[in-house]
Amino acid sequence: MTDMSLANPRVSKSRPSKPCFTERFGWAMPFLLALAILLAIVGSLCIGAYPMTFWKALVIVAHLAWPGPLPDNPPWDLKELTVIEIIRLPRVLLATLAGMALGTSGTALQGMMRNPLVGPDLVGVTSGAAFGGVMAMFFDWPPIGIVGLAFVGGLGAMACTFGLAKLVHGGTDGIALILAGVFIGAFFLACVGLVQFLAPDWKLPTMVYWLLGSFVGADPQKVYMLAIPTLAGGAILMLLRWRLNLLSLGDLDAASLGVNVTYLRWVIIAVVSLIVAAQVSVSGTIGWIGLVVPHCARMLVGPDHRRLLPASALLGGLFILGLDDLTRSVVQAEIPVGVLTALFGTPIICFLFWKTQSKGWISS
Repeated sequence: MTDMSLANPRVSKSRPSKPCFTERFGWAMPFLLALAILLAIVGSLCIGAYPMTFWKALVIVAHLAWPGPLPDNPPWDLKELTVIEIIRLPRVLLATLAGMALGTSGTALQGMMRNPLVGPDLVGVTSGAAFGGVMAMFFDWPPIGIVGLAFVGGLGAMACTFGLAKLVHGGTDGIALILAGVFIGAFFLACVGLVQFLAPDWKLPTMVYWLLGSFVGADPQKVYMLAIPTLAGGAILMLLRWRLNLLSLGDLDAASLGVNVTYLRWVIIAVVSLIVAAQVSVSGTIGWIGLVVPHCARMLVGPDHRRLLPASALLGGLFILGLDDLTRSVVQAEIPVGVLTALFGTPIICFLFWKTQSKGWISS
């Protein structure tokens, strides 16, 4: 019988595969997301009880960004300027920065641990930071003290998770890391409950509402408290993007290419703990974003951290900003955004868990 691959030359020649979406448009996606988030920020300023047009909000933002002498007849009145400058702009910026912080942190953790089901809330960082935050509230510490103690709590929780997985499993990837994070997170959540039990009655409502995650009461001080760690930590992670790519190959391969794996991991853990602590201290615990957003960004730009880190940050900012707009417009009861992220994120992560199990992405 004649071999068809030899009889038909068109069969023997391998056809070049078409480039996938991430190869064709991956480099453009961060720029498109940056444009989208700028438009979303201005559009979010128009949402609220006091209606405003997009153009008027854009003009006011441009005036606030580049202040100068006011024209004789400005296209806005004092009420519109006050609504945007005092009420809406700090909240919109705080929501955007919180999403960027969680998206960046989740991407760094997943790349460092080579596990697609790792996030700040699943490895105990969020719970540890929450414990540090309620402890600072219990002792009436100032806002900077809340950030500092939340950082200590998040770093300690991450170190405990990392150490337990290393002790039990001998490595820092696979299901052992997730289980260690669940155990450590449960312990710190119990500590949070203990602090709430011991707190006086007049402090308890503030702690409970803060733990649910909300941007109510946003002000410029909170924006600066979150912006500085988020932007500085994101810049450090961007400088480590090549090493994150190498670390994703495995410890032996990364070490053979000149990467100090242990030192790099602890640097990433410290940076992620600082970013998450700053987010938790100003807006409470917001779950699932650091777990879901990196998956969505990876579908758009691929696994290269040079594109994945900025795409995850921008996509996280868009996601949180959209949910906060939902709470301010559609839902009149002002549901905490942490509740909405759990409602939206749980079905998504259940689907991702099913996909990872069926494709064998999780190492045991």
